[in-house]
Formats: sequence, structure tokens, C-alpha cells
Amino acid sequence: MSATIDRGDGVKLAVRLLSGRSPTIVFLPGFRSDMNGDKATHLVALCAEHGQAMLRFDYSGHGESGGAFEDGTISSWTEDALAVIDQTTAGPLILVGSSMGGWIALLAARARPHRTAALIGLAAAPDFTERLMWDAMAPPERARLLADGVLHVPSQYGPPTPITRALIEDGRRHLLLDGPIPLDCPVRLLHGQRDPDVPWETSLRLAERITGADVRTILVKDGDHRLSRPADLALLGDVLAPFLGQDGG
Repeated sequence: MSATIDRGDGVKLAVRLLSGRSPTIVFLPGFRSDMNGDKATHLVALCAEHGQAMLRFDYSGHGESGGAFEDGTISSWTEDALAVIDQTTAGPLILVGSSMGGWIALLAARARPHRTAALIGLAAAPDFTERLMWDAMAPPERARLLADGVLHVPSQYGPPTPITRALIEDGRRHLLLDGPIPLDCPVRLLHGQRDPDVPWETSLRLAERITGADVRTILVKDGDHRLSRPADLALLGDVLAPFLGQDGG
């Protein structure tokens, strides 16, 4: 089912919902990514094959959703995720977050702990606005960002990325890696050790900070940031299967 929902302020969010059995798999895309990437579409095919419910969507300013990318923050994109989840699903969820989506998934899991049955992070990037953006900026870049409200940073994936002062400052309200992360559901963290964007050590630190005991980190020695090769997608399916009763157990 294709649909749009109003998040409450007139901005329409694009949603794709595949009906099926519980729990519902929710895919949370990365920064400047969308719900039509390789990982999301692989999960759609997997869920369709097994009759599993799945939800995917685009944050505001991304993909098919309305709104301007430059107006987005970690707060607003988390609110997008919660609005879509609350308006289109019921029952337990398995949150699958890619890159920034891993951060959003963690925040959503904390907001809906009783609904989150499991969480899978793919090159999860909590705190990236501070650790990978602000900390990497030279003093002149920081000064320009603070004065102009936006800094356009070159990207290997396309046109320069507009990084806003609001994104950086709002991100500081949601930093996770400097303290315990109260999360009791099973967590699986997949990370490529050739990731040029998010250091693989981030997943190790994240695993350390999560308070629950059922946390596993899987490192893919030759994996990049996208983790979208056939072998990577097969690994994702293998990690997901036990939560769906597809492992023979």
C-alpha cells in the first residue's frame, strides 16, 4: 500500500506499507537517503516472500516526502518516524536503521520501548552531527556555519550537502554515546571495516553503551558504508531471520 500521512503541520510523508504477519519490520533510511535503496527493497522482497509486514517511508525533505531538506533536524526526522509508526502500524516492531537511520531507530526505540521487539543497525551513526560533522570542521568552516546558518560540504554521493546550524545544535540534544543507552530489546549491529563515512568502532562503542545483555556486533572486514552488496544483503537476511522464526528454531 502506498500512502501519504500528514505529520501535523501540513508536510506530507510518503509511506509504503506491506501487509503481513507481525512483527512489522520498519526500515529507517540514512541521511539524504530514501526508502527505495537497495537495503530497503531487498527487505521488501524478503518480507513479501515470507508474508511479513513491513513499513518504509521517507523523512521530510527526503525522497518522495514533502518539506525542505534544510529544515530537517534529528528531532524532526525522529518525529517523522514516530508519526508514521503510530499512524500506520500496531503491535511489535523490528526497527532496521541504516547509518543516520540507526540513530533514529535508537531514539524511536527509547520512545516506544514496549513496541520494539528488536533493533538492527547497519553502519549505525549515532551522534554523527557532532562527531563526524562538527568535530571534523576547521575553525573557518565552523565560523561560516555559525554566521551563515549553513555550510555546503562536498559529498562523494552527489551534490554538496547543506549542513545547517540547526542540524548541529539540535543533534546535541540527542547524543547517545557518552552515557548508558537504556534499551532492553535484542540489538544486532552490522558494520563494514572499510566504511569511509562512519568508523566501525562506532558500533563497538554503541554495543558497550546499550544496557541490555542481548547485543551482538558483526564486523564485515571488506564491507563499505552502504553494505548493499549481495553478500551484505544476505547477511542482513540471516541476522533478521531468527526474529521472524525463519531460522528453523
